[in-house]
Amino acid sequence: MKLRLRDLKGKITPADVILLFLLLAISISGLIFIDNVMPQGTEVIIDVNGKQVYMLPLNTDKSVKVKGPLGDTLVEIRDGKVRITESPCPNKICIKQGWIKRGAIVCLPNRIVVRVNSTKDGNRKVDAITG
Repeated sequence: MKLRLRDLKGKITPADVILLFLLLAISISGLIFIDNVMPQGTEVIIDVNGKQVYMLPLNTDKSVKVKGPLGDTLVEIRDGKVRITESPCPNKICIKQGWIKRGAIVCLPNRIVVRVNSTKDGNRKVDAITG
């Protein structure tokens, strides 16, 4: 049994259309709200094997070569975004992630984490530790 658009024509009511547009409007406004409320990144922190090796401002254009266990990884900062451009890892997932303004890029095989923090994020303290 195939469901065709013309079969739905008589079954969709005006209330269904209103509900659809209402859900679409709520979804779009939620995305806009999240983008405006999230703090903008101000610095790039690069960790190797869990130890911080670089803290760089996000507003300067720069390329950094980071030594990991597998070899050199090239991290590029430009136009308020950061990405990994070269990595010795096998699947290159970290490179495929592309440019980021928030969050992190992880190169698990080479044990490199590139994080974008805002100054507010950097001042956070640990709330609790569970064991």
